[in-house]
Amino acid sequence: MDVKDFYYDLPQELIAQDPLEDRSSSRLLVLDKDTGEIEHRVFRDILSYLREGDCLVINDTKVIPARLIGSKEGTDAKIEVLLLKRRENDIWETLVKPGKKAKPGTVISFGDGLLKGTVIDVVEEGNRLIQFSYEGIFEEILDQLGQMPLPPYITHQLQDKNRYQTVYAKHEGSAAAPTAGLHFTKELLKQIEDMGVKIAHVTLHVGLGTFRPVKVDNVLDHHMHSEFYIVDEEEAEKINSTKRDGGRVICVGTTSCRTLESATGEDGILRAGSGWTEIFIYPGYKFKILDCLITNFHLPESTLVMLVSALAGREHVLAAYEEAIKERYRFFSFGDAMFIM
Repeated sequence: MDVKDFYYDLPQELIAQDPLEDRSSSRLLVLDKDTGEIEHRVFRDILSYLREGDCLVINDTKVIPARLIGSKEGTDAKIEVLLLKRRENDIWETLVKPGKKAKPGTVISFGDGLLKGTVIDVVEEGNRLIQFSYEGIFEEILDQLGQMPLPPYITHQLQDKNRYQTVYAKHEGSAAAPTAGLHFTKELLKQIEDMGVKIAHVTLHVGLGTFRPVKVDNVLDHHMHSEFYIVDEEEAEKINSTKRDGGRVICVGTTSCRTLESATGEDGILRAGSGWTEIFIYPGYKFKILDCLITNFHLPESTLVMLVSALAGREHVLAAYEEAIKERYRFFSFGDAMFIM
């Protein structure tokens, strides 16, 4: 399977740089995965496509302000540190730019010494393990000094940190937002519940591997990044009972989808628990529990375009993307949405 099979040409000006004022006013492209038929709607029209007895699965992870700008102690050399995952207590795996200035033993100071980090090791892909020292509570200091780690294709400054969080974000730990959830407002979620649709929460802490390009020609040679997920007993039962009763399981975002498909056995039963997933979903994959997907438009040749192609077929997906470009939809994290049904 060639990575070029998942390429499409996107005009630069269609990459959304800012979130819309009203989250639910984004556009919604509805794709029938069996026929390839397309409809153009507004996101809040999602209500027309949900049915009593369905279950909407949302990822309640919270993005941490993981981008820190500091300087090498004793010099003015600027160093940018991106927190990727907490290894233990105050030791984090990080991405450091420029890496050559961050050899083991290097001390980096942030916020005039309010926070200090010592590089203790270089690990796979050149990432650095950094041990942080500070007085007080790490999360509070991070909130004070850190910036939201926006994807590299967003060049505008984010005015309001909360716009890169879902309205239901709860458990801190992500380096990127589960962006399909950004379209929901509290009012819209209440309307959905009032219709008799269950809402189940899962947690998957999104890593920056989400944006990592596929660098191999053969898709099957690509190694997926790992991400930590949690499925509680009560939420698993909500989802399993939906399937038993003939309702549809509708995942909000590829992160919810990857969580469910990782934690579901071959018997189609979702197991509660937690762990790391490296699941890679591409055409040929048989979905075990997911029926429908709400998602944004993804980067060309990305693992996420492959995932949606596994669900709706590559030809249908690329035709829908072509139509979205023609209709001037907004793409990527702050862009418009698709409902694959």
